Amino acid sequence: MPSPARFATLARVAALALLAAGGGAPAAPPAAAPVPQLVRPDGSYPTRALEKDVVVVKVLQHGVTNLQQAPSIEAGLKTNLDTMVRLARQACSTGKKPDFLLYNEFPLTGYSEGTREEKLKFTIRIPGPETAALGAIARACDTYLIFGSYARDDEWPGHILSLNAVIDRKGEVAARYWKTRNVKRLTPGTEIPTTTIEGVRDRYRARYGIEAEFPVLQTEYGNIAVSTVQLDPFVFAAFAMRGVEIMFRTATLFSPADVKAIAQFNNFYSAMSNITFPPGSPAASMGGQSLIVGPRGQVLAEDPTNDEAIIEAEIPIAAFRRNRRTPHYPLEVVATVFSQYVQETPLNHLDLPPAELPATGKDMAGLIDRTSRWLNPPAK
Repeated sequence: MPSPARFATLARVAALALLAAGGGAPAAPPAAAPVPQLVRPDGSYPTRALEKDVVVVKVLQHGVTNLQQAPSIEAGLKTNLDTMVRLARQACSTGKKPDFLLYNEFPLTGYSEGTREEKLKFTIRIPGPETAALGAIARACDTYLIFGSYARDDEWPGHILSLNAVIDRKGEVAARYWKTRNVKRLTPGTEIPTTTIEGVRDRYRARYGIEAEFPVLQTEYGNIAVSTVQLDPFVFAAFAMRGVEIMFRTATLFSPADVKAIAQFNNFYSAMSNITFPPGSPAASMGGQSLIVGPRGQVLAEDPTNDEAIIEAEIPIAAFRRNRRTPHYPLEVVATVFSQYVQETPLNHLDLPPAELPATGKDMAGLIDRTSRWLNPPAK
């Protein structure tokens, strides 16, 4: 999010464009609530004092039992939780002691198919009994523990959420990261039906505050954030403007090139944990390949296989932070072009009564088509 000073610059650019086009002086915009400072104008960003100069990140790569295919939801959750606990104990007892443990997008629930009503059965609550069990591991290992999950929330009835939880060294849920947005038009005829910040932005903002749209967790080991977003450089640029130093990412399928490029473009460290698939399955070639990269996009650790694995890398966070500023984005250079771009899918397209939420991926595709600004341009 640009700073207030940059908002003012954008406004001047827009005003000059209108005058050049013969549109006269622009009308005064309606009064709006003041926006809190999200980005400092001098390129600095808020931090906590570091507890150590070098931190250790470990990425845990493994397969998951889909709750939909388990003997029961309870049995599936136990199997998946046992796997997470086993790998955490292994990571904490071999190699360097971790300061961060990163799991994939759905290590507890797996990926489910079916209607919204069916998929809601295979979600968890955060916090809940699973985070309590994982919190005990985080306390014992004295580490942050990060994982993604399908989740439900009574404040959002009928919505399937894709959340990333950060459990701190005390074993408590320190943050819940909503997915910012889903990629659109990736698969013809179907769209991801989970609810993101983009889909209910105004209600999300009213409930949690504008600062929660791109939240940065200031820890004693560095400024972190977590995201499941892919192929979306603007989202990660916003996080970088907010002061992210280590970007944790969770996935079910991903592009290693995306992780490397995003880290380099935004001058931060990053790690991606990907799920693995059974050997011989159609998706096996896209499983695993988890990695940790540096701010020049260089690979610090990776596992190129589709096998269960733990990878680790040291991050010299104190040296990295020294004299660091947020990246240099040419925002004023591109402002004129950006101001004319029309996003196809409008904000708040999923802010619907529970009964009207799309039941399937096909229904979601229909909603995207109906709300598309490109397919349904305003009448002239």
